This record gives sequence, C-alpha cells and structure tokens, in this order.
Amino acid sequence: MPGGRITDEDIQKVRDASDIVAVFSERVPVKQRGRDFWCCCPFHNEKSPSCKIDPALQLWHCFGCGEGGDVFAFIMKAEDLSFPEAVHRLAERAHIDIVEVGGKPAAPASKKARLKDICKATAEFYHLQLMRLKSPEASAAREYLSGRDLGGKVPHDWNLGFAPGRGVLTRHLSSKGFKADEMVEANVCSRDSQGKLRDRFYNRIMFPINDVAGDCIAFGGRVVGKGEPKYLNSQETPLFHKSQVLYGLDKAKVAMASSGVAIVCEGYTDVIALHEGGVRNAVATLGTALTMRHIRILGRHAQKKIVYLFDGDAAGQKAADRALEFIDSSMTPEAGKTRIELCAVTLPDNLDPAEYMASHSAAELEELIEHAQPLLKYGIDRRLAAHDLSSAEGRSAALASALSVLAPIKDSLLAKDYAIQIAGRTRAREEDVLEALSKLAPPVRYGEASAEEAAAQAPVPAQGPARRALSKTELNRLRLERELLSVLAQNPLIALAHADSLAQTKWHDPLHSAIASSILDTLTSDPAASAAVIVSNAAAVDGRAGRVLTAGGSSTETASPEEVARFLAEELAIGDAEDAIEELRCQLANESLKGTEEYDFLFQATTALQKELLEKRLAHKPVAHEGRL
Repeated sequence: MPGGRITDEDIQKVRDASDIVAVFSERVPVKQRGRDFWCCCPFHNEKSPSCKIDPALQLWHCFGCGEGGDVFAFIMKAEDLSFPEAVHRLAERAHIDIVEVGGKPAAPASKKARLKDICKATAEFYHLQLMRLKSPEASAAREYLSGRDLGGKVPHDWNLGFAPGRGVLTRHLSSKGFKADEMVEANVCSRDSQGKLRDRFYNRIMFPINDVAGDCIAFGGRVVGKGEPKYLNSQETPLFHKSQVLYGLDKAKVAMASSGVAIVCEGYTDVIALHEGGVRNAVATLGTALTMRHIRILGRHAQKKIVYLFDGDAAGQKAADRALEFIDSSMTPEAGKTRIELCAVTLPDNLDPAEYMASHSAAELEELIEHAQPLLKYGIDRRLAAHDLSSAEGRSAALASALSVLAPIKDSLLAKDYAIQIAGRTRAREEDVLEALSKLAPPVRYGEASAEEAAAQAPVPAQGPARRALSKTELNRLRLERELLSVLAQNPLIALAHADSLAQTKWHDPLHSAIASSILDTLTSDPAASAAVIVSNAAAVDGRAGRVLTAGGSSTETASPEEVARFLAEELAIGDAEDAIEELRCQLANESLKGTEEYDFLFQATTALQKELLEKRLAHKPVAHEGRL
C-alpha cells in the first residue's frame, strides 16, 4: 500500500495521460452526441443513457444518480479505491512510474505490468497443459471437470488450467525472459530451503483469478485426487489482496448492474456452474469471510441487495454461522443511504450450487434468491431452530443464542424489534429480553481487517443535526449556489473574474462554502488550473463536491457561461442583501434600542442597504432564453 505523498506534478502527468472518454470506454459503451459523450451509468441500473462525459473539461456527471467528477473520481467509485490508489491505478494503465514523497516508494507501474505479464503467461501455459498434456494427472484433471459439468467450452471460457509442477512452469517462464525474483514476487514460483526455484502449484486444476478489469492477478488451485490442502490460493502480492478481490467479478459486474443483486458463494466451481447455468451475477470470496471492502465493491455494482448462497451440507452451514459475524450497523435503517441489505439462502437437500444447477433451472434459483431472508432473520431463525423450544432449558438456551446475533447492533431500533420477536418465540417477557439486549457486550473480531480497513468500516461521525424541511425560497437559493459553483468550476477563466463573488457570497450550505474556498485556493495557487483540477481539489476537501461541480446543466444553448455566471452571481448578491436587510430589521424591532445611537446606526445601515439593493435590482438583467434560471 502506498505510504507517501504523490506530487502534484505526477498527479497532473497521470491526469493528462488518462483521457476520460477512453477510461469510460474500457468499462461501458459510450456514444457521442454533439461535443459530449453519453453512456448508461455504471453505478446504477438504467436503460437510457443519463451519464454525460465532457471531453473538453475532462469531467463526467450522471443526471440519474447525481454522481460525477473527474477521471480520478470515476476510478475511485468504479473500483472502490482511495484517491492515491486511483492515481496509482491510472498510472499503471498509462505506464507511468510514480515516486512518492515521504514514504516507501510504491511498486512502479512498469513493475506491476511485468507481474501481470507473468500471471498472463502462467495462465496461458496452465490452460495449454490442461487441454493438451498427455499424462495420467492431466487426464484426471479433465475427468474431474467433466464430472462436475465443467467440460466442453467451460475450460476455454474461464481459462481453466492444469499445473503439472516439477519445475515445468519455472523453465517455461525463464524461456520467455522472466527473472526468478519476478516469478517469486508474482507468487507463481517459490524457493525451497536451499534457495532453488520451484513451481508453487503442483498437480492442481488451476483457476485464474482476475481483477475487475479482467486481468489475471493470481491463482487458485484444486488438488487432483487426494491431498492437502484441497484448495491452495496465491499469497498476497503487489497485485493481489484477497480481502479486496472476488472471483468472477469481472464477468458478473454487468449482470449485477442490470439486476441490482449480487450473489456470493463459496467456491470457484460454484461460480462457474451458476454462470454457465444462466445465473451470471455470482462471485466467490477467496478463502476469507466477506469483508467490508468486499461489500463496498459489490455495492458499486449491485444497488439492491447482496445475497449469501450457502451449501446445504455441514460445511455450508458453518459458513452460514461465520457470516453472522459480519452483522453490523450498516444493516440498520439508521444507516440511511449507506444501508446495506444483506440476505441469505440455504440450498435445499444439502446441495451445493453446482449440484443444484445440475438438476434445477436458473429461474428456480432466482426464485430462491428473490425470497432470500435478511441475514439477521436468517441467523436468528437458525439459532432458535437449533434448540428444543418445548422445554424451559431449550427456550433459555435459544434465547441467549439468538439474542447474541443482535449484539453488534444492540442499540438500534431494528435490534429491539427482533428482540421482541425472540421474546415471543421463546415465551419470555419482552422487558426482560430488552434488558438482556441492552447488557450485551459488542463482539470482538480478530484478524480480518487491517488498520486501514477498520478505519474504513468505522461509522462516519454525524455532520450535525438532521436538516429541517426547507422552504421553496431556500431550495431555490441552494440551487442557485450550486449552479454558480458548477459554471465557475467548469470555466476557470470566468471563475477568476468572479473571485469576489466566491469570497463574498454568504453561502447557505457549508458544503458550498467549502467548495468556494477550494476553488479560490486552487486558482490562487495556479491561475491556469484546468476544470478537472478544480473539481479534483474540491473533491479532496469533501467527496460530495464532484456531484455539485459537474451537475451544471442549467445554462441554455443560447446563453454563454459568462452570462450565466453573471446572472447567478447577481441573484445571490441580491439574496444576500435581502437577508442582511431582514437581519437589520429584526434588530430594529428591539424596543430597548429605540432612541439610542445604536438604533440610529442600524437605521442608517438599513437605509443604505435598501438603496444598494434597489440599484442591484435595476442593474440585474435576465439571461436570454434563461430556461430554469
């Protein structure tokens, strides 16, 4: 993970090398309309394009969901990355090496590209061994896949392979010019106790693991026949972090976006069987429980819900119990827009997904998914079902077990509702159960999250009291503020001309005030700053800024940006004058001030402001064909 600061020069270099239309085109189809490009937004389910890409400004905005920003903002949202990570991702794409200041230098883009080349060459070699190698072990691998209904075109479509071991891969990669240290760092080879290079995988069916863009970054291997471990995954590498990668996401993301649902299962073969059976929104974790990072990634593609699909056997039920450890405040209504709907389904007849798809249709599985239970209810029902509710001892044990599921969210209204349901099913007094709920200690979780991930999972502090319902006048004021900030951010030269407006306007929204300050700071540091830089800097101050500054859209085809900015700045100045006069009038209404010097001063100030307001109104000219303005 990068540990230093990326220089402004490197950020600009990466920005210049990352055309926003090209970056979008790598992920979604785009079509040109006039000078702009349009596409269906990759972040919410839609059939008609509402996402505009402006190649001149290098900005994008979705009029459906409100998201927007520069090319870095797009990559951050598309791949769930921090700003530094997004810069590195685009640097890698453009083959630009970045040197960080004040920290450990990150792996240069050329180095990561080299590791990806090794993984690609390894995957191709393994696939060739599976399809052509004439050995008892390779034949056994092919027979296993055929027996799991994974023969025919499946090995080709999923680039499945076979690892013979015995140094065959090492020699192959060496012949292609790859160095021993590179092979070790990519974790396709390792060194024995004597330092001799050897293949990491031996006598295993190989499943290439791709990143969200479809590039091979790691491998999973299933032993052929008997042996331990049954499954062996790549270790952590500069390319591969298992808590951030989901098997099959590169193939599943489109179906997730269209359905709004993500299905999470246990293994590689489960994912392949589901996709081949017509259920193409399925992924699998890689030997870990589902993490918050996984959830955030899936939430970018599946807007409705995430469904755990558990095997019906004992191993699947153990996995179901582990999933309960993931319950947290993100599942409660109090989480608002950030709420995550996690659901769970257990397949009938002790079947795993591959076995289920062999005897059932995609429609039958989708029916199960449609009626998936919320993970909380699923876990509580499982805990209650594990005890004899006909006896006092069984009910007592069931109560304690089921109630423990609610410990991570014990202070929420949802937990209290479930606690009352538990009380009814265990014949306990509601008051006693609610008291027991309040005394539960929050669970302690070990080992899964890094410090960075733990910070990412921490609840966001409240930004202040809940906003009251706003009047039409106030809503219009806030709209005018957004419009002005947007047009100025997208037209830096006009922003320079309206620097006084940015500094003097009494912004009614703290976000707008922060954005205005950021624009001024950017232009003060670099009067030649581009629109993309202005938006990016503002987004660094507050992540919501990108939405505001790329929305635009209120100016008409006939009105120039200069005219729109002039009109909006005058409108806001008139509003500020009206507010100031109203405030002075409230002070003049104070009976205790009458006859005092302070009253005379306030009266004169009010008179002067009224005259100034009249002059502003007389000078204020509407925009031709002003539309929404």
